[in-house]
Amino acid sequence: MALPLSNGTAQVLLCGEFTLSTSTKDRYSVRLTSTELQVQKTGQTRLLLQLLDCIGCRAFKGEDSSDAGAYFSAYFYPFKKRWMSSGAVRQRVVQTFRVEVSQDPLENLKEAEKWAQAIRDSSIQQLPKQEGQLYSLLPRPCRLLVLVNPHSGTGHAPQLFHSHVQDMLTEAGAQYTLLVTERQNHAHELLREADLSQWDALVILSGDGLLFEVVNGLMERADWEDAVRKPLGILPGGSGNAVAASVNHYSGSQALSSEELLLSCTFLLCKGLVSPLDLASVTTASGQRHFSFLSVAWGFVSDVDIESEKYRRVGAARFTVGTLMRLASLRVYRGRLAYLPAQELPAPGLAEGCPDLPGRASLRCLPSESHSAPHTLYNSSNSNNSGKAPSPGVQGPADTLLAPLDQPVPAHWTVVKEERFVLVLAVYQSHLSQDLLAAPKATLGDGLLHLFYVRAGISRAALLRLFLAMEKGTHLELRCPHLSYMPVRAFRLEPCTPKGVITVDGEAVEYGPIQAQVHRGLGRLITG
Repeated sequence: MALPLSNGTAQVLLCGEFTLSTSTKDRYSVRLTSTELQVQKTGQTRLLLQLLDCIGCRAFKGEDSSDAGAYFSAYFYPFKKRWMSSGAVRQRVVQTFRVEVSQDPLENLKEAEKWAQAIRDSSIQQLPKQEGQLYSLLPRPCRLLVLVNPHSGTGHAPQLFHSHVQDMLTEAGAQYTLLVTERQNHAHELLREADLSQWDALVILSGDGLLFEVVNGLMERADWEDAVRKPLGILPGGSGNAVAASVNHYSGSQALSSEELLLSCTFLLCKGLVSPLDLASVTTASGQRHFSFLSVAWGFVSDVDIESEKYRRVGAARFTVGTLMRLASLRVYRGRLAYLPAQELPAPGLAEGCPDLPGRASLRCLPSESHSAPHTLYNSSNSNNSGKAPSPGVQGPADTLLAPLDQPVPAHWTVVKEERFVLVLAVYQSHLSQDLLAAPKATLGDGLLHLFYVRAGISRAALLRLFLAMEKGTHLELRCPHLSYMPVRAFRLEPCTPKGVITVDGEAVEYGPIQAQVHRGLGRLITG
């Protein structure tokens, strides 16, 4: 029976007296409450370990066959302050206790297993309560397919799995299948055909490119509505790591170095909270339709992304080098930009694909009663609004906010009068890369495309200041007259400059007219 603590803030679930695995002389009083594991040696300060920081616990027999005792180990990753720094990072703490309640080894193992199970059960977090959002938890034990790209970033992703991730998954009791991709589009092809019932979640250890393959492979399946709801976990192993940095940011953690970020994201994966993930469908002039989780970029940002590929071996520093190189010969692009402002749509829950309407991807958006002008809604049986034949395998919800690319944008859209740009960027996570907090106002599953554009006439120095401020997400505070920002639900970009690069999630796509619409909560992301 659970006993209330004297202060009434928690319940004591279990009490016991054990020795540590390293010494059988000193005995410790151990109490498990609903929120923490309390460990105290007589005459010493009580050690408090928060269960929110616990990823798992296991019971086991000792290596010595003559030892009648049993053991249980609990694995915690609490925040600890950095040396000579105001920040804090997660660090591993393991508590292992020896249990000997009788001379019977089986009774001792049974007692150790009782403690391990109670700690595991108590460490499972409560689901957040937020109107309009659906959250869930991964099952325990969890079956994972871990996809690793050996060529991402500096090429060390497989080593990172074995040195940092593997042990934590074991501590959390996760069962995993490791797949090292062999070529470009390997993951795309695999997940387009695989039996997804084998796994509870798909985990990507790479940069953002492998996640792009996974998402679009899932969306090409006949059962795409169910497939895209398979939870996705992202672990940083590339040079960009934008989604991993965003997940870390949403959890309330500060910006971290690469290895610290990997530890943080693996911890969040082990905790297993699943949140809605917005996806944008992006249509090009030839009818190709991509599903995007991060960004669409044209101009300075896409140029840096693609041109810095040659510096991939230096990791995240490739973007710094690429930025400086592009600043030295700043380009201006001509084109037309139009968008649907966020306030032009009704409250979340009426649009198709919303997480609070699971399985209703065919619903059309309804006009808000506060708008006098009716909204035009577009639909087609093949979900393709380019005006041309759809690309093979295209699936997904209808783009009800978009007119075909060969027709004018709807009358209630906003058309940008300026036609000369340095960059256009739509981003729908907080981070554009590990070191760039591009959309500080973005929140997970907000149903928004955060649209930025920089008009021609900005100086190189002013543009550099913007990107330096973006490292801390303060670029909007500079009030740069050339920078505009607008949260939108959909947009269209029509380049007039004959040559250029457009990227979707950092991947170069067909250059030419392009448009996108957000589908709120279409996917699922493990966020902890």
